[in-house]
Amino acid sequence: MSDEEKDDIILEVNNLKMYFPTQVSLFKSKPLKAVDDVSFKVKRGETLGIVGESGCGKTTLGRTILHLYEPTSGEVIFEGKEIKKKKDIEMLHLKAQMVFQDPYSSLDPRMTVEDIIAEPIDAHKKVFLEETPGEESYKKKRHDRVIELMNIVGLSSEQATRYPHEFSGGQRQRIGIARALALKPKLIVCDEPVSALDVSIQAQVLNTFSELQKKLELTYLFVAHNLLVVKHISDRIAVMYLGHMVELADSKTLFEEPLHPYTVSLLSAIPVPDPDEAKKNDRISLVGEIPSPLNAPSGCPFRTRCPYATDECALEENKPTLKEIKKGHFVACLHPIIK
Repeated sequence: MSDEEKDDIILEVNNLKMYFPTQVSLFKSKPLKAVDDVSFKVKRGETLGIVGESGCGKTTLGRTILHLYEPTSGEVIFEGKEIKKKKDIEMLHLKAQMVFQDPYSSLDPRMTVEDIIAEPIDAHKKVFLEETPGEESYKKKRHDRVIELMNIVGLSSEQATRYPHEFSGGQRQRIGIARALALKPKLIVCDEPVSALDVSIQAQVLNTFSELQKKLELTYLFVAHNLLVVKHISDRIAVMYLGHMVELADSKTLFEEPLHPYTVSLLSAIPVPDPDEAKKNDRISLVGEIPSPLNAPSGCPFRTRCPYATDECALEENKPTLKEIKKGHFVACLHPIIK
């Protein structure tokens, strides 16, 4: 990789693992493998969508990358620097932020909108003052920045003194977005930011994300389970299953030429608005329940539900890892569906 290509990579994740110790009996504990050996890279200014069923590890991956959870093992490299020490984590939290899933529980009901948006500014007061020259007082600079952020996300400055319960779901999520932008981050992890909103509001918030990305040159990790939402906003899409990344490709390619059986089954479940077209659509129903991360299958994690699984898929030494089958199209499968 050339120096120019390296500079173009804002985030690199190598063999990341996040295991949670769980007590399975009085004297025995066992690790719950929420994220298991995940690797990928994200370019500056792009949106990488991360999809999968509930419980597949999407949210845990985003939180582990931001070191809200301390990784069990693996590397997180942000702007060419591995995040290891406390000062590295502090730097990461200045340049990478998160928009949370639930706009109702992620905002403190006892704080005004101005104080909520200014939380990161108050936490990093010294850095904020260094980057905001001028003779004005901290209180004036803080207020001006909050009003600027409210205008950016489509809120009125008159609403700064109100409390979260006075806003709709969409407006609350805009407050969360404004808070994430407070310190001018370069990377934002969006944890299902529209799943709790009405469909009409979802479109507005998604458009806000797109406009902000162009205006502020942001990079997004967009976690969601709605494939159509991810297709709309993402440049590339990663598919997760049981803590593993099983497929990674650009958005158009993934929808037109999925290679992993799990991805194919996910895409077949997308609702079609035309009843006649829906009848022609062959829905692929997976057999069985998702295995527990406490007792994951040997070999390929998807083999217990895969219609193409063979005996070799069960062998631990054959555990598939992401391989580039076509240019820019990675899949972790011994029997990819190549047409």
